[in-house]
Amino acid sequence: MYRKIVFALLFMPLWVWGVVPTVVNDTTSEALYRLGLEYLTGNDSLGIYMNEEKGVELIRQAAERGCAPAQFRLALCYEEGQRVSQDYAQAVYWYRQAAERGDAWAQFNLAICYAKGQGVSQDYGQAFFWYRQAAEQGDVPAQYNLAGCYSKGWGISQDYERAVYWYRRAAEQGDAWAQYGLAGCYAEGEGVSQDYGQAVYWYRQAAEQGNAPAQYSLAGCYAEGQGVSQDYGQAVYWYRQAAEQGDAWAQHNLAVYYAEGEGVSQDYGQAVYWYRQAAEQGDARAQHNLAVCYAEGQGVSQDYGQAIYWWRKAAEQGDAEAQYSLGICYEEGLGVNQDSKQAEYWKNLAIQNGYQP
Repeated sequence: MYRKIVFALLFMPLWVWGVVPTVVNDTTSEALYRLGLEYLTGNDSLGIYMNEEKGVELIRQAAERGCAPAQFRLALCYEEGQRVSQDYAQAVYWYRQAAERGDAWAQFNLAICYAKGQGVSQDYGQAFFWYRQAAEQGDVPAQYNLAGCYSKGWGISQDYERAVYWYRRAAEQGDAWAQYGLAGCYAEGEGVSQDYGQAVYWYRQAAEQGNAPAQYSLAGCYAEGQGVSQDYGQAVYWYRQAAEQGDAWAQHNLAVYYAEGEGVSQDYGQAVYWYRQAAEQGDARAQHNLAVCYAEGQGVSQDYGQAIYWWRKAAEQGDAEAQYSLGICYEEGLGVNQDSKQAEYWKNLAIQNGYQP
């Protein structure tokens, strides 16, 4: 992950006398950098046609003179392969040059490189170090990632209290992922006293920004009445928000609500639709439940062939109930040729995995 930066020109308006000659003729590193940016995109007002090769070369000259923003932008060029051969090692080199001059964005991107082992040996300790440098300058994504390091114990001893501190710093600046992370800490009582009311508050902040995992978790709070009055209608609402963004767990749970008629009118057709969305993403529970719909003809024409197909998908992922159902189908010849060995195999496997007939 790295930032795509839209650069704003900080010099005077173009109609002011003397600006164009100053920009073109000034050979300071900052001026070379600004001019390089102009060539990357072109600027008719300055009479500059887009010339990415020249733009990158000017940015390189500025970078070699120690201009930190130019060093950062040159690193991006190497990372993206923009008019230079893609070279992660060179990206790391220039990120480091800018990072050591205090550029927070470069510090963040250098941390990402260390975390991924991209252009440098993977090193969570170095990732943590550079996240901290950027975070302490107020960089919100770095604060979120630093919290994650503390939470997971990546590059530093696990420390939930420090994780909460940095999640909060980023959350209060509106970062949806940090809000989700902070909510999770309150829900689990990690680094802070368990408080479902605070969990709901922060889940909502993130959910209203469109964060699908937060929407899913907020729906769960309404479903269980944790930190908020139980409300199946609200649970359905938030599951739907997450489901429409492709969250497989939310799709499965929304399907269950339609199947059971909780918080919404019972509708097996909608249940099948949402089970299928989740099943096609590999959700074993949804695959099992979709198989049941086909076996029983709920919301779809009865079709043991399709039931077998989806039970097998779930069974191969270790779903014990699906394994046992598949065994029964082999035992009774439902949607498949009767086969006592296959029946015994799947039923025994289900029992080994905890299924109780």
